[in-house]
Formats: sequence, structure tokens, C-alpha cells
Amino acid sequence: MGHGTFIRLKKEHGQNFLRDDAVARAAVGAVDLSGANVLEIGPGDGFLTRHILAEPVKQIKAFEIDPEWADRLRQAVRDPRLTVSCQNILDVDLGPLQADAPWVVLSNLPYHVTFPILRRLRENRHLFRDGVVMVQEEVAQKITATRGRGYGAISLILQRYFSWKMLDKVGPQSFMPRPKVSSRLLYFKPYAKVDPIEQEEEFWRFVKAIFRQPRRTLRNNLRQAHYPVDRIDDETLALRAQQLGMEDFLHLWDVLRA
Repeated sequence: MGHGTFIRLKKEHGQNFLRDDAVARAAVGAVDLSGANVLEIGPGDGFLTRHILAEPVKQIKAFEIDPEWADRLRQAVRDPRLTVSCQNILDVDLGPLQADAPWVVLSNLPYHVTFPILRRLRENRHLFRDGVVMVQEEVAQKITATRGRGYGAISLILQRYFSWKMLDKVGPQSFMPRPKVSSRLLYFKPYAKVDPIEQEEEFWRFVKAIFRQPRRTLRNNLRQAHYPVDRIDDETLALRAQQLGMEDFLHLWDVLRA
């Protein structure tokens, strides 16, 4: 467990600490860290942090929600390049990061807040060059799916703004305590240019409505969400959301807004 007093792992923070050097090396090796500014979310006891500091990084800014682990990390890893902030990444004003942008994200994401964290990264994507995150295998499949099982609104949203690449699959034995599921390293990179969508927030609400019950037809889901289905042809209305791609959704949105 490291130095000093024992610190209880807290279930509410989803603490599963990486214990596999090969996995940490794979995460670190997937990005160029020469002179990089690194953002780490949930460093815990600093296992991944130490691997990052072994590279020629300029600095690491680590956000740790648990004050006990934040203190432990400050004491255990005394490197002038490391700053540990005891804050919840979901509440932090990320604006000040602009001064040192772009940032590289390296993180074993707390599983229970993976999607809220990814939403924050999406909203602040101008700050980031690229990154590698550890997520549950099922979540990795959802993020990268382009049709069928697991494919949904979250796949479309995250693929609209980032390119994604599956890296190593990681078994439960690589963590302490062992989770009940496998994990996956995912590389991501924000797209430099993303075409704007008319009434974007409403568009994503529309996409979520179509996926609300993925086994039902577009006709049923759109009717339930009170969209004017009479503007869409019967052949399209008989399809299910998981049969459609991004261009299909954008076309439908144009038809509904006409």
C-alpha cells in the first residue's frame, strides 16, 4: 500500500488502483510526452503518476477528490513537476488550464463517473491535444461502437468530437482491489474542426429520444417524444436507431426542422 498509515479505500470514489507496470507503460507509451503538460484525474496513490514522471514531461496537474490520498501523494512523490489538487474534476473551473494548453490527459478514470468526466473533456476539448484513459471494457465498446449492440447516443456524441482507438484490454488482476469486470485503455484525440450542428443541444436531445428504447422503431420513439413523424417517410420510420449513422440523424434533423 505504500508508506505511512493505512488509508481505507472508499467505494463512493470508485477506487480501483492500477498495479500493473506493463499496463502503465502501455498508457504512457501511447502518447508523446516530451515536454508535455499532463492532466491526470484520480491519481490515487500515484502508481500511474510515477510512470508519467519517468518521462520527460513538463508538468503534471493531478486532481484527486480524496483528501487522504491527495496528502499521501504529495508526501510520497516529491517532484517539482507534480501539482496535486484536492478537488473534484467535475466541479473545477478548467479555464486556468488555457495558459499551459495543450494538455495530454492520462487517467485511470473512476468508473462510476466516467461519462460525466468525458462530458467535461468534450466541453473543454480545445484545451487538450490527446490522451489515454482507462475505462470499463463495456464502456469502451459503447464509445467506439458504430452500429448494433452498445451503440447509442453516447457513441455518436463522443465520436463527433474525438477520434478513438482501442488499446490494450486490461484484466481485473491488474488492479487492487480487483474489479468484477475487464477494462480497456482508450486513446483519444479531439478533432481540430467539427462542423456545427443547427440547434445542437436540441439535436442531441432528439438523438437521445430516438435511442430511448433502441428496440422500438423510429416511429414509436419519435411519437413518444412528440416529434412530427408525418414529415418522415414510412421506410425510415420502420427502422431502429441502431441501424442509423450520424449522417442519417443529421438528415432527419434537417427534415424535422424544415
